[in-house]
Amino acid sequence: MTAPARTPRRLESFVCGQWTPGAREGQALLDAATGDPVAFIDSTGIDFAAALAYGREVAGPRLRAMSFHDRAAMLKALGMALMGMKEEFYAESLHTGATRTDGWVDIEGGIGTMLSFASKGRRELPNTRVLVDGEVEVLSKDGSFAAQHILSPLQGVAVHINAFNFPIWGMLEKIAPTLLAGVPCLVKPASQTAYLTELMVRRIAETGILPDGALQLICGSVGDLLDHVTEQDAVTFTGSAWTGRKLKSHPAVIANSVRFTMEADSLNASILGPDAGPGTPEFDLFVKEVAREMTVKAGQKCTAIRRVIAPRAHVQALVEALRDRLGKTALGLPGEEATRMGPLASLDQRDEVRARIKDLQADAEIVAGNPDDVRVTSGDAAKGAFLNPVLMYCDKPFAATAVHDVEAFGPVSTVMPYDDIEEAVALAKRGKGSLVSSVFTDDPKVAESVVLGVAPFHGRVLIGNRASAKSSTGHGSPLAGLIHGGPGRAGGGEEMGGMRGVKHYMQRTAVQGSPRLLSAVTGRWIEGADAFYDIHPFRKSLAELRIGDQLITAKRTITQEDVEHFAHFTGDTFYAHMDSAAAKANPFFDDRVAHGYLIASFAAGLFVEPNPGPVLANYGVDNLRFLTPVYFGDTLQVRLTCKEINPRANAEHGEVRWDCQVTNQNGAVVAQYDVLTMVAKEWPPVAAQAAE
Repeated sequence: MTAPARTPRRLESFVCGQWTPGAREGQALLDAATGDPVAFIDSTGIDFAAALAYGREVAGPRLRAMSFHDRAAMLKALGMALMGMKEEFYAESLHTGATRTDGWVDIEGGIGTMLSFASKGRRELPNTRVLVDGEVEVLSKDGSFAAQHILSPLQGVAVHINAFNFPIWGMLEKIAPTLLAGVPCLVKPASQTAYLTELMVRRIAETGILPDGALQLICGSVGDLLDHVTEQDAVTFTGSAWTGRKLKSHPAVIANSVRFTMEADSLNASILGPDAGPGTPEFDLFVKEVAREMTVKAGQKCTAIRRVIAPRAHVQALVEALRDRLGKTALGLPGEEATRMGPLASLDQRDEVRARIKDLQADAEIVAGNPDDVRVTSGDAAKGAFLNPVLMYCDKPFAATAVHDVEAFGPVSTVMPYDDIEEAVALAKRGKGSLVSSVFTDDPKVAESVVLGVAPFHGRVLIGNRASAKSSTGHGSPLAGLIHGGPGRAGGGEEMGGMRGVKHYMQRTAVQGSPRLLSAVTGRWIEGADAFYDIHPFRKSLAELRIGDQLITAKRTITQEDVEHFAHFTGDTFYAHMDSAAAKANPFFDDRVAHGYLIASFAAGLFVEPNPGPVLANYGVDNLRFLTPVYFGDTLQVRLTCKEINPRANAEHGEVRWDCQVTNQNGAVVAQYDVLTMVAKEWPPVAAQAAE
């Protein structure tokens, strides 16, 4: 089965709120497996300056008016809607040469990445429009002048220029953190597979979930787009290092210090540990992983294993095992159930890979797979961009250059031997910076040596072994919570990484002023800001509670009986609590001291309001520190202040963070921490009121 034949459609750009065709018919885009025309692409006549202005002026203010939780909910709704349309995307993906498995990585992997950002945004970000970054910096002795770093969204557009190999994932993994940050996007997909990206953007626009202008699309050349970027814009690029360097050196990018993130060439390495010889689980896992990375997406993955580094004693067995496994890879039409590897994205791409194989032959010999004698189980090898998996061997990798410089962006890998683990690390580093490296070993010392040796040269390092075999996502799988990028040749960028990726589209600013005004800016109470005293703050629902609502408790004196009872009741009979002589010998104490957790427990007893009410639960403490020893006879008092309020959008409660400060009779702070509670939005609950 192949993608159904159809009349080629003319792709359009989605700019300034409408679908706009190019002025010319444009370039024909061909089905990777059959060579039949799929679409025509052209962007002639598009007003790129107007598109950027539209994003800045129309979408930007609307996105920034939303809270992080609003934007996370928006991403979740969009991801769920797209997941319901996935079969249409799978059908279109066949034209790119992707099998169902390949399409899953691109389509459901991309949508899953968006949903991951939605979930992480809701869990890890406050329900505000500004992020507090770090602790308050006190700038005066009396506390009247302080500073707080904040993060706020850029007021421009993020221009995402993407590669052909992942037309959906490549877009969604970039727009998810961008939109969560509150910045509109303009996406330019690579032409070869732009028809799939365009289809998804059409469906996104039809949902009406995103604000107008939040996502724009350019199908075709970017023309003079970069001439119009400003200091508030950002540009990301995935593709060849040559093109990336050209874009990065654009006069407007340089003149305006535009944030530029590049993911470029990457000669990723995977190392077989010296302990992982034939017969070990790690050897078998290594063979499976190398073969998978060579054949998934026909090796057209920026994270694919290009250099296979193995102990010299095991290379012959490794080559034989890989030759046998690769020889069973059924090459054919991507829609056929028996097909295990589809074609490359285009005939031009196949020609490019064949040319790079010839370059690699300066250092290495082909030991499996003939790039010029293609055998397919279905389809026409003369019309489709089919290519056998090609395994090469370089016996003297330290004397070689091509195997460390040339990336054949297809199903091509080169095996190279090492004699000790230091050589393995040195060979991995010859890649001059890569997205990912991996080591397969069950030896902790090998894992430590390899990871610490290669980490400065890679954005991600995977350790594979028998214990993680069933749960591991593998060498080539970027994940939403982990950075995707790498130093040097790989471009020097970092995408995703959870909230790290979101913050790339925000400006960090140090705001200085009085605590009262800083608190107003950040929505978070800080020492010295206004405090309010009326009823017990635990009696207030979210509708009534204010930042700065404060309680000064009654006092409690700590006795020897308290400490000894707590010690025997809990089993914590640490000597500093029970033995006066031993405590005095401790450099931190003058005598027996109260338990830190006894202090926290007594503090709760002082500030808790026991009756049923809007405080529903205590779910933890943050940043607990015991600062001054508490001795028998010391008197404690608590100051509890409402520090931050985060209502949940789709629940009848929200989170409240309380600043808890415990002092002794001398005013010295003995403990400081944040108490985290769940508080009802209304009290009594609306349902209870209705029942009455």
